[in-house]
Amino acid sequence: MIQKKFDKSPLFYYFPLNSSAKEGTDNIVKQEKTKLGKFEMQLLAYAQLRKKEFISSGEIASALDISAEQEWKLLNRMATSGLIIRLKRGVYLVPSRMPVGGRWTVSGYYILSKLMEVLKGQYQISGPSAFNFHGFDDQVPNRIYVYNDRIFGEKEIGGTDFVFIKTDVKRLGSTKNLMTPDGIDAVMVTKTRALVDAVYDWSRYNTLPRAYGWIAETLKKDPSLIEKLIADTLQYGNKGTVKRIGYLLAQIGITDDRLGKIKRQLGPTRSLIPWIPGREAKGSVNREWGLIVNGSIPRS
Repeated sequence: MIQKKFDKSPLFYYFPLNSSAKEGTDNIVKQEKTKLGKFEMQLLAYAQLRKKEFISSGEIASALDISAEQEWKLLNRMATSGLIIRLKRGVYLVPSRMPVGGRWTVSGYYILSKLMEVLKGQYQISGPSAFNFHGFDDQVPNRIYVYNDRIFGEKEIGGTDFVFIKTDVKRLGSTKNLMTPDGIDAVMVTKTRALVDAVYDWSRYNTLPRAYGWIAETLKKDPSLIEKLIADTLQYGNKGTVKRIGYLLAQIGITDDRLGKIKRQLGPTRSLIPWIPGREAKGSVNREWGLIVNGSIPRS
């Protein structure tokens, strides 16, 4: 039997477990004029009663006894109005209850976590989001950069812009959990991994030579991070990254015995690359690190 008392403020209603979504909404629609259409109410009730976070194309048509075209229009209408979030083609994220104001607002980190759950992928947040999180850059990014093993490209999902960078799973690592206001453990890169990414992916983020200043300042404040930075450089950087960070560490006074691992992995350096890419390759030649030193460390 339908409950007599229900919450009117958010325009979403709760049904006893022994009632169906269709029965519940049919009765409520007769009793109360709402801002939600009949099928919207039935879809939300269907998800709530079954404690479903995700719904897929096909299941709603069957559950609500509507045509495939009606289902498509319903899902499209609800996604456009912000009642549900389209994660990928045919898969939608549904709120556990209707939010006040009628539009479901969650963080990009929440959306990302749920998307990767659907894709069964591994991921980590880096780039401008990580640079801001770790205090290297005070600019608040308008996109979230995501290294992952499933998808690539720029996508807008649930009002958040993402840049997905597909990479080998071997390049994923050196992360920490970040608890979001949504109660989600997002996967953020560590401080040292963010610094390595700023050098490795300099062309994507336009971070050189700024990142050299970030590294110098970070190690000055916390020398205990030196070994971790070296380890992340060797594991996740390429040869150019190893050369550039190795030279930088030597310039800020890191001793040869601590740089031994880098030099052994680097081996003989016959070819030369500019220390600051994108600038004219004019400057002194450093054969030890295989660099044309065409600039200096930025000072904060």
